[in-house]
Amino acid sequence: RFSTPTTPKPYAIITPRKTSHVQSTIYCSKNHGFQLRIRSGGHDVEGVSYVSQVPFVILDLVNFRDVNVDTKNEVAWVQSGATTGELYYGIASKTQTLGFPAGICHTIGIGGHLSGGGFGILGRKYGLAADHVIDAKLVDANGRVLHRKSMGEDLFWAIRGGGGNTFGVVLAWKIKLVPVPPVVTVFTVNKNLEQNATKTFHRWQYIAHKLSRDLFTTVWVMKVNSSQVGRKTVLASFKGMFLGRIDVLIPLIQYAFPELGLARENCTEMSWVQSVLYFGALPIEPVEILLNRSALPRLSLKAKTDYIREPMSETGIEGFMNMFLEEGTDFAITMIEAFGGKMDEIRENEIPFPHRSGILFESVYIVQWRNEEDAGLCINWIRRLYSYMSSYASKSLRGAYYNYKDLDLGTNNINGYTSYEQASVWGLKYFRNNFKRLVRIKTMIDPMNFFSNEQSIPPLLSP
Repeated sequence: RFSTPTTPKPYAIITPRKTSHVQSTIYCSKNHGFQLRIRSGGHDVEGVSYVSQVPFVILDLVNFRDVNVDTKNEVAWVQSGATTGELYYGIASKTQTLGFPAGICHTIGIGGHLSGGGFGILGRKYGLAADHVIDAKLVDANGRVLHRKSMGEDLFWAIRGGGGNTFGVVLAWKIKLVPVPPVVTVFTVNKNLEQNATKTFHRWQYIAHKLSRDLFTTVWVMKVNSSQVGRKTVLASFKGMFLGRIDVLIPLIQYAFPELGLARENCTEMSWVQSVLYFGALPIEPVEILLNRSALPRLSLKAKTDYIREPMSETGIEGFMNMFLEEGTDFAITMIEAFGGKMDEIRENEIPFPHRSGILFESVYIVQWRNEEDAGLCINWIRRLYSYMSSYASKSLRGAYYNYKDLDLGTNNINGYTSYEQASVWGLKYFRNNFKRLVRIKTMIDPMNFFSNEQSIPPLLSP
């Protein structure tokens, strides 16, 4: 999607190896009027980390990828260019009883993931990845190297979920690790339209957020081949990860959610780090695949997100699922992830990520395509799906997840000043009431708006 002949190209791509290289890149970009785009893993789904409509330079942190795990103190320092897979592997190579509550895609760069929030299969037990950041190393627009104490609590608050590349270049993060059992249990139960997928999902909505916080569940919805030759149907794949053994999980599900029909043959026991691979649809052995940055196919994609506070009706679910039978959905998927548990207990303003108490589940809509001529068809489909879901999404203000940026929500001006009013059109969807505080901090730390992109926090003052 962002590698076509017409895609704007950077004046230079800088791959620094030490902090002074980052400082020099900032000085040079400012002196020559280049916009700086900061890339950690390349998973920015709207390309704003590596594409700009004005003259720009890419600062690629691919060489900042050290992972140092301290099992005694249950902490780690991880550089922004490391992937989540490299972090997971670094933890698992030292201990089987510590983990980290981040996402399942192992090729995401830690820098972007932590600075946008980071929800994953440990989220109901421990909250977001960003909730567990306890220090950071940042280079600001003036080239100063700051840690938590020197940057102050306001800036430290902002970079944990408010978009780190808005405020500076975060080079490394100190994170608190969390306890996990040596053995966890994962399961998958598949139901298509002919197997009561709609009714099962309807019931799931009412109970998934109330289950034990040791149990994470998600529903993946996609189009598949039907048992009838030449026909398609829609599959709802109910997946879960339980922080415990099969013998404890099965009675728990059979009591709370008998409609699922969970059986022992649907379940597998494994280590926590293997469960990450399981949810990433990868082989669970060898775990070294976590170090492979190109293990996943690279397709063009468009993504959108919602937070749902009220259960959908069966009719609404049917309409939603039937949309997957339309054209342009061969590589479409919606991942519906249960909230509740720890997410209900963390205040909305604890960090910039506000989507907490009262949310039943997060919906991530993704459509992918292989051929660029299909782009228009696929993007139009996901926009119609998003429009359909407007009746069921969070009301007063429809929320969205910053880690799946969506420029359809609104953008800053490419050249010139962007007002608070203009930016709040998209900013309030991502950050709700936290957006005002983010703007104040941006005005304090980067008043000239050196670190800017289509959805970066703007300063209150015009440079």
